[in-house]
Amino acid sequence: MSLKLDGKKLSLEIEERLSNYVSSNEKIAKRAPGLAVIRIGEDPASGVYVKNKEKACSRVGIKSFIFHLNENVEQNKVEELIRKLNFDKDIDGMLLQLPIPEKFNEQRLISYIDPRKDVDGLNETNIGKLVKNEPAMRSCTPAGIINLLRSHNITIEGKKIVVIGRSLLVGKPLSLMLLNLNGTVTMTHSKTKNLNEVCKEADILIAAAGKPNLINSSFVKEGAVIIDVGIHRLNSSVKNKTKLCGDVLLEDVIPKVFAYTPVPGGVGPMTVTMLLVNTIFSWQKQFGLLSTLNDLLP
Repeated sequence: MSLKLDGKKLSLEIEERLSNYVSSNEKIAKRAPGLAVIRIGEDPASGVYVKNKEKACSRVGIKSFIFHLNENVEQNKVEELIRKLNFDKDIDGMLLQLPIPEKFNEQRLISYIDPRKDVDGLNETNIGKLVKNEPAMRSCTPAGIINLLRSHNITIEGKKIVVIGRSLLVGKPLSLMLLNLNGTVTMTHSKTKNLNEVCKEADILIAAAGKPNLINSSFVKEGAVIIDVGIHRLNSSVKNKTKLCGDVLLEDVIPKVFAYTPVPGGVGPMTVTMLLVNTIFSWQKQFGLLSTLNDLLP
């Protein structure tokens, strides 16, 4: 029987550690950790994600600062807000909720975020430190995947790992993290020829292609570990109902694999949890607090 890598369960376990850490250090720091979230426009999914982050912060004792800007705001006004938050001593972490309207220069805005507060790990300074395998903020989804694998003692070192997708949010930073942990990594994408043959070589297959049900059992080696990063909402056979699925056709793949992540409840909860971890690490550094959480950052 295949092993389910339960991200929801692990995220709750980590949240308990974070909550205990914050409560035992808050008196020393004389304030709670602070996370600022900048949302631009009315993207409905972004609204849901921001609410989820706000609730998660509340559960572990992080104070949320939500800045919801009208999509008509000018680029320079957003840059001014970011600069102001960079100097705000009550804020340890900051993120720009993506996606944002196309008129904005997304990477320029991310570049304005102080790397020490860049809890999404997307600032070029933090990406550069990842390339050099130096300590820095790490991208949340990839870091969550590493923790999921480690929590079940799934070895990365020496394993053949195939990553499908080359985004700056997941594919690229995840490939670098796995390489830094001595995995043998192949990065694939929409232009890769014979994709299913490449994937069948993988001991660990990570699907972050953004295409629903792309990966079926023909892509998977017997006994492999499969991580599904995708999340899509599709129409169901029930009228006016939708269902969630990932990049992997799970019912076809599960009988063949050693371990898998469900959708929902796999990678998604870990992404939010790693955001909390990054915020608390920044808070810890600012006040020189002793850490018992170093195992959580790859």
